[in-house]
This record gives sequence, structure tokens and C-alpha cells, in this order.
Amino acid sequence: MLRVESLSKRFGGVSAVENVALALERGAVHSIIGPNGAGKTTLLNMLSGIYRPDAGRIAMEEADLVGKAPHEFALAGIGRTFQNLQIFYNMTALENVMTGRYRHERCGLAAALLRLPALARAERECRETALALLELVGLARWADVRADAMPYGALKRLEIARALAAEPRLLLLDEPAAGLNPSETRDIDRLIRTLAERGLTVVLVEHNMKLVMEVSEHVVVLVNGRKLAEGRPAAVSADPRVIEAYLGTGTC
Repeated sequence: MLRVESLSKRFGGVSAVENVALALERGAVHSIIGPNGAGKTTLLNMLSGIYRPDAGRIAMEEADLVGKAPHEFALAGIGRTFQNLQIFYNMTALENVMTGRYRHERCGLAAALLRLPALARAERECRETALALLELVGLARWADVRADAMPYGALKRLEIARALAAEPRLLLLDEPAAGLNPSETRDIDRLIRTLAERGLTVVLVEHNMKLVMEVSEHVVVLVNGRKLAEGRPAAVSADPRVIEAYLGTGTC
């Protein structure tokens, strides 16, 4: 579904990502793990158009995306969440999710100015879709609550709901379980499984190894911007190179 070839990104004299290649299968959960500073978020930023790579290719079903703007990545079917929440705190949960529907809005400026029936119909459909997504992520009861009054764990799922509102085919999740308690992490676990069962391709960047090993079908390990290992979760977790990268020793 998504193919990455020889992807590299430098910041001054620092190589954040170097010569990384990936092939992501449709409908699977792929995890990217590694120590702090490994280049995981930089890689996601390139896969969503926020950073332009210095070298390499990003192809979504053979459409070359390198050099495209972030909204063009979204139009290609790539959605994402952020390590640091990007929420509209002065809006309700429902309004936050509705903003994610922008690429599917069909009414133009004239319809809005004239308040044509088509506009009311589009707004109603947008609202219904957003409510269904809040139900999906377990936040239906928070629909009319302002985001600044919602708990942190709920906001993590709210950002996922907003990303889903754009109907992506590939969803990039940057540390969705960071800062969550065990119960909230289980909510994220169940949600990722549900999305995968519905055929959505998920790329997960996460430090919670229990979550990664339980939900992933394919794991990629980055260290110092380079790909160290990849494969099935059990094989990657037993790889001596991965153990050394995390624990600083070849024995466990």
C-alpha cells in the first residue's frame, strides 16, 4: 500500500533518518519502535508531508508523494495524530471531529452565503458521521463537552476520531498511549484492533512495548535514524541487536 525507498532527512549536520526503506501491507498494524532520538517522529512527519525528505521516495499505491504538501498527503488517503495533542480546546468534542471532514465537504461558498438546502443537508450528514466516530472511539457521551473539560485519555481518542473523519486508508498514530494509565491504554488497544478489523492500515509509533507486541503484525526498529531490524513482533523482540539497543547489553 505504501512503499518507502532510501528515505533520508538531515537537520544541519545531524542525520535524523538515513536510507530507510519500508513496505506497508494493506489492512495490517505496523509499529515503528526505537529508543528516544531514533527518528521515529521524523519518519512520520515525512510520511505525512510535514517534512520534505532530502532523499528517497514515498509512494502511495505508486503515486509519488515526495515534495507534496501535507493536504495532498491527506487527499492521497493518509491521516495522522500527533505526539503532542493538536486539539481545538475551545470547541466541543463533536465540533473537533467535524473539522476532520473538510476534505469531504461538497458545498461551496455560494451555498454557504445563500444558506441553500444543500448546505443544511451537508451539515447534518457531517454531524451524523462525527457522532458515529465518537461512538466508535467510546466518546459518545462527551459529544457536547468542550475539549478543555475532557480528561487526557479521552483527548487521545478524540484526536484519533478526528483523523478518522477524513476517511484515511492509512492512519499514522504517534504515541497514542503516551501518558495513559493501564485502563486508558487498553481502550487504545481495543480501538486499534477494531480499526484493523475494519481494514484500515495503521502505523503505530509507541514506547509501550506491551501494546506494540499485542496489536502489531509487523515491527520496524529504528536506531540513530537507521533501520536496525524488522519482522514479526516475537522475532523482533528476541533479536539480540534490538535487546542491545534498548538495554545496552547483548544478554537478557
